Amino acid sequence: MACRISELVVDCTGPERLAAFWSEVLGCTEPGRGDGGIIAIGPPGADFGGPQPILVFIPSSDPRTGKLRLHIDVSPTGRDQDAGLERLLAPGARPVGVGQTGTESWHVLAGPEGNEFCLLHTRIQPL
Repeated sequence: MACRISELVVDCTGPERLAAFWSEVLGCTEPGRGDGGIIAIGPPGADFGGPQPILVFIPSSDPRTGKLRLHIDVSPTGRDQDAGLERLLAPGARPVGVGQTGTESWHVLAGPEGNEFCLLHTRIQPL
């Protein structure tokens, strides 16, 4: 049998802030909190083991060193890329440069703790 991604775990200095940011960006709710300030978010009604992975934010005081080796890509739903970009900037995303040429079809952004993610051009259907 194959495996399935059930969680994406993010070490961060501010789980509350990141959970609120990504909940706004992705339209998620909070299925639960764990000991030590751990916060999980996922699609409405989702929990561990559901059809979509949940995001788990774990408090950490370790500083980030170097380039992220994994990042999140998001696609606009129900709007074009320009409207999606405006929607992401409203809760605190900001454009960042990571060596783009300016001809890319995506936007590179950073969340509240400076972690990069991309807004892709292709609009997808909401679940």
